[in-house]
Amino acid sequence: MGTLKTEPARTRLDLLAPPVAAALQEWPAEAPVDVDEVLVAPIDADLADTAAFCEAYEVGLEESANCVVVAGKRGGETRYAACVVLATTRADVNGVVRKLLDVRKASFAPMAEAVERSGMEYGGITPIGLPADWPIGVDSRVIATPHVIIGSGVRHSKIALPGPALGALPGARVVEDLAKPA
Repeated sequence: MGTLKTEPARTRLDLLAPPVAAALQEWPAEAPVDVDEVLVAPIDADLADTAAFCEAYEVGLEESANCVVVAGKRGGETRYAACVVLATTRADVNGVVRKLLDVRKASFAPMAEAVERSGMEYGGITPIGLPADWPIGVDSRVIATPHVIIGSGVRHSKIALPGPALGALPGARVVEDLAKPA
């Protein structure tokens, strides 16, 4: 995990957005990954964007995952979903993701909406602690990664956890080819 200085996330709730901290406090005992395997590390908030983060903290792009918020409309209702993809890939928004949301057209949610609805900072949105009615698509390549770095809900830290844990989150669904190579 590069040069990150990690510690169990539930012991450093000050490094997490409130919805993320709440989700870790309610982590199910039967989850395939123990909550103590969810680690957090403080980082420079100015280096939170993926490319800058990976370079500064010596983390490979293949170990870093992005969580993007996607929106689409059906019957006048806006539907939201989160997609977790490796930094070496890009979410297939108008292919696989559109079908996941069951909408005619999908696009990245506007920043202000994503921030307001998730309760997290832009550039730090993570699948842990998202609204319960949002489906979470997790690209199968993420699950195959032994350890992955994701956002923490804020820009001044990152979470490290086993990739398979992301497929076990509430509302998560592992999806083949959710992303395409970048």
